[in-house]
Amino acid sequence: MSFEQLSIGQEIVGTPFSPTRETIRDFCEASLDFNPLHLDDDYMKGDFGKTNFGGIIMHGMNNFGVITKMLTDWLHEQNAVQRRLETRWKSPVKPGDTITPRGRITSLKKTSNSRWACLDVEVRNQRNEVVAVGEAMAEFPN
Repeated sequence: MSFEQLSIGQEIVGTPFSPTRETIRDFCEASLDFNPLHLDDDYMKGDFGKTNFGGIIMHGMNNFGVITKMLTDWLHEQNAVQRRLETRWKSPVKPGDTITPRGRITSLKKTSNSRWACLDVEVRNQRNEVVAVGEAMAEFPN
């Protein structure tokens, strides 16, 4: 698909991801983030203010990763690149959940040097609950 075939409202869907205790541990090791939120079930039995997660949770940056994979998979085949991605976490993801990223084109713009697409992005779990939202910008070089 070329830039000229894109349209506002067009959607892309990424690869579902099902975090496990092992993939969460792998991310801890890769990121050097050994926060007990991601590793220690006993620690996670406690309350954090008004919040109780009821067990370990996936790193929020994993949401960023599944969105980035979706964008890269979509853009690579068009010789385009991701230029910006901002995300906000809305809800925790736990082992056993399945999350799926989605994007929707919100604007298209041509400049003298390139072509641009802006997208709203989100990640939903298997219960169709939004766990992350954000905005992305992609460049389709001339």
